[in-house]
Amino acid sequence: MKSIYQLLFISVLFLAFSSSQAADDGARVVYHVDFKDPTRYSATLTSINNILNFYENELMEAEVHLVFVGYGLRFTTNDSLKGTPYQVDKKLKARQAELKGRLDTLMNVRGVKVQLCDKTRDEVGLAKSKVYKGISFPISGVGKIAILQSEGFSYLKIQ
Repeated sequence: MKSIYQLLFISVLFLAFSSSQAADDGARVVYHVDFKDPTRYSATLTSINNILNFYENELMEAEVHLVFVGYGLRFTTNDSLKGTPYQVDKKLKARQAELKGRLDTLMNVRGVKVQLCDKTRDEVGLAKSKVYKGISFPISGVGKIAILQSEGFSYLKIQ
């Protein structure tokens, strides 16, 4: 009879460990921004904040990455990007300071890791010094996303 209780106890421990491990794995997310709409980007920042709040409420560690590619470049600099396909328009200019502040908070207070595709940046000749501080430059943004997904990160893109 003692061995039945031991087996039951071990089974319960195994299930508890398996559940917590699955939850921990789920707390790894990569967001992809390759669009130019400031409202959609704002929704992305809100989503990141919401998911971080959820994980904190569940007492889970979270690792969140935000990867900018193509038109996403517009949200990583105060440069007007004049003469490029990514040129800042009036709609973005009106919200640029607010969006930069929100991104800065996510990076510096909430620990979100932010990357800008170096191929995109180089394509338009934007100096790294003109990109917001704290953003790193993987050679390929989509390559970075693929690597993170292969490491178990969930892929999210706000539509």
